[in-house]
Amino acid sequence: MQITDNAVVCFHYALINDQGEVLDGSKGGDAIPYLHGYHNIVPGLEKAMAGRSVNDHFRVSLTPLEAYGEIDEEKIYDVERALFADMPELAVGLMCHMTNESGEDEVVSVIEIEDDVVTVDANHPYAGESLTFDVEIVSIREATAQEIQAGQAANPV
Repeated sequence: MQITDNAVVCFHYALINDQGEVLDGSKGGDAIPYLHGYHNIVPGLEKAMAGRSVNDHFRVSLTPLEAYGEIDEEKIYDVERALFADMPELAVGLMCHMTNESGEDEVVSVIEIEDDVVTVDANHPYAGESLTFDVEIVSIREATAQEIQAGQAANPV
């Protein structure tokens, strides 16, 4: 079976930056399941998965737009330090959940603390980076009706 829309795919990966550093991965752990064609993984990787088969091993290099996007300066903003009153361990690099001005919950990273102002960044940590995925396809199966309706894989393959 080849990977097409409505296929549940399990794969192992290593995520590598331009300096050759492994940033993340699943090798040595559980394979990652996703429902193909539903934008559940980065766009460039999903495109590279199409037509692949079990046991295929490949590398794909992605531009920021194909991966986690470019850095959006509007997602870097200042908030009052008082919003972190219940976090005595506030420090640069801390990641936490916040509600943005639109009322949406988002994960932000603290990038600067100055007096009563905290600068946070809601961009994905790998936004703006060209990345390489080293991938091995572990299994492929047809999605169930429930998975298609939900738009995501329910169980590993």
